Amino acid sequence: MAAKEDYNFKILSANRKASHDYFLSDRFECGMVLTGTEVKAAKDAKIQLVDAYANILEGEAWLLNAHISAYSHGNGHTPPPVRNRKLLLHKREIEKLQAITRERGLSLIPTKIYMKNGKIKCEIAVAKGKKLHDKRATEKAKTAEDEARAEMRRRA
Repeated sequence: MAAKEDYNFKILSANRKASHDYFLSDRFECGMVLTGTEVKAAKDAKIQLVDAYANILEGEAWLLNAHISAYSHGNGHTPPPVRNRKLLLHKREIEKLQAITRERGLSLIPTKIYMKNGKIKCEIAVAKGKKLHDKRATEKAKTAEDEARAEMRRRA
């Protein structure tokens, strides 16, 4: 019998552009090291993942170029909005990601940041860049699927 997932889940920020610009394969859930005011701002969904990416540096995973706005009611000691944030993963996951990123053309892209059981988590995906013709084909397939769904609704 499958375990019943009974936790609170709230998406704080999603990187919808990632699926348009990249082929996304393996996904990993990881924790994030944040300061107090960053946690408050994140809970207010003041996060932007545009141009953000993850990297493995010296055996540690880092989230780079993610923008978490300053908390409006915070004290004067707020960290800069764009800074490197450590991602929390198991050592074997970090080693696996490091081996994957050594391959040509693959990178780590954050797809969403969410709250799960009161903790802020980041989902990163292994990504390969799409060419222009790939983007057009994806858009064409999406349009065809939307039209098919609309036709099915119309007939029902």
